Amino acid sequence: MANYTAADIKALRERTGAGMMDVKKALDEANGDADKAVELIRIKGLKGATKREGRSTAEGLVAAKVIDGTVGVMVEVNCETDFVAKSAKFIDLADKVLSVAVDSGASDLESLLAAQVDGKPLNEVVVEEGAVLGEKVVVRRLARVEGKTVDAYLHKTSKDLPAQVGVLFAVDAEGDAAVAAAHDVAVHTAAFAPTYLTREEVPAETVENERRIADETARAENKPEAALPKIVEGRLNGFFKEIVLLDQPFAKDPKVSVGKVLEQAGANATAFARFRVGA
Repeated sequence: MANYTAADIKALRERTGAGMMDVKKALDEANGDADKAVELIRIKGLKGATKREGRSTAEGLVAAKVIDGTVGVMVEVNCETDFVAKSAKFIDLADKVLSVAVDSGASDLESLLAAQVDGKPLNEVVVEEGAVLGEKVVVRRLARVEGKTVDAYLHKTSKDLPAQVGVLFAVDAEGDAAVAAAHDVAVHTAAFAPTYLTREEVPAETVENERRIADETARAENKPEAALPKIVEGRLNGFFKEIVLLDQPFAKDPKVSVGKVLEQAGANATAFARFRVGA
């Protein structure tokens, strides 16, 4: 019988995140050598990695960090189950991914996954850690936002899980008013999920399609011909209020727009990013 105790099993489970039976089998095969057992767990997991390639990764977390108040970095790391998503091993991996994103200065996912970690690409590290966890793990998205003031907001949709929604929001101003406004707008963005920052960013074909739908709908409602242009523009403005951040009614005071709130703080929005796990 291998020379190990219940405490050894517990320690190895905490170290690897692997199941109890997998840990016991590895310790048996390694004759109680914890380091060898970790290696065996990794090897076993990697052998099953190809079987996990087609699995869905709809769970996970969002992690973010602001550097010097002016650069925000955010990553989404996915796994298969919420059980793994809330495990210390997975959270530590996500923190490692975020640290690599910050340190490497990567601005796109491909560059991030190619960044070196202890002599190997981050992508290999993620695969290996997923092997230990027994699930497919992927780094899905990376965002990098810069401005004179950048705020990061993370939101938990369940108290038992890590953050599922993350926002980076940047403005071109500094000072207490700008910092407060940037944070308030970041929180607003997490809740109201805008698609675009400004009207100008909305693709022209999307605008024209909405205009056509508004016109056809008004005609089907037998609205007066002379009133059609005003009705169409009104409905188009309503569409913008749904998808454009600066046009949205502000969460704390729906009587004013997000753009107006920033204007009152002496700031202009320069960029934002919003991630929701699996969306």
